[in-house]
Amino acid sequence: MKITSQMVKELRDKTNAGMMDCKKALVEHDGDMEKSIDYLRQKGLAVAAKRADRATSEGVVDTYIHAGGKLGVMVEVGCETDFVAKTDSFIEFARNVAMHIAAANPVSLTREEVPADLIKRETEIYTKQALDSGKPENIVEKIVSGKIDKFYSEICLLEQKYVKNPDLSIQDLLNEIIASLGENISIKRFARFQVGA
Repeated sequence: MKITSQMVKELRDKTNAGMMDCKKALVEHDGDMEKSIDYLRQKGLAVAAKRADRATSEGVVDTYIHAGGKLGVMVEVGCETDFVAKTDSFIEFARNVAMHIAAANPVSLTREEVPADLIKRETEIYTKQALDSGKPENIVEKIVSGKIDKFYSEICLLEQKYVKNPDLSIQDLLNEIIASLGENISIKRFARFQVGA
């Protein structure tokens, strides 16, 4: 199959990957757009894993204030160099993360940062629900474990589905920006402020 520049552009628009990477993915997958997207996402994961131990001492603090000034978010996003911190795609990533936090209201960045008392309370509620519904005790533990996993994915920023594209998690989005910019990038911390909350 002949790979056209329009196909390369379409794949580039969907993945933010480099032009040559997009062309190579399309050639390897005989023009199949979905397989090429999956290939580039897997490649992004590999790049992200390779760069994960690099220090991210540069970066930006970005903000998002929702219409009316009743809701605001500050987020710190780190990268390896000042050069990358000034790129449009890095700044756009930070802004999109801030906007996502405003919409999705995560409790923490990762599972490890979720307060233990919150998980304990949720576990007790799920256990009681399962027992009250008449489930046998040997199954209750599996049910509770599954519900706790789902709870984590709803409250941990990196596991949440990205509000602008629910096919991606914030971690997927982070992996994509790492792959496209070629540096380790990390979301370091965030704060969400809401009037009256």
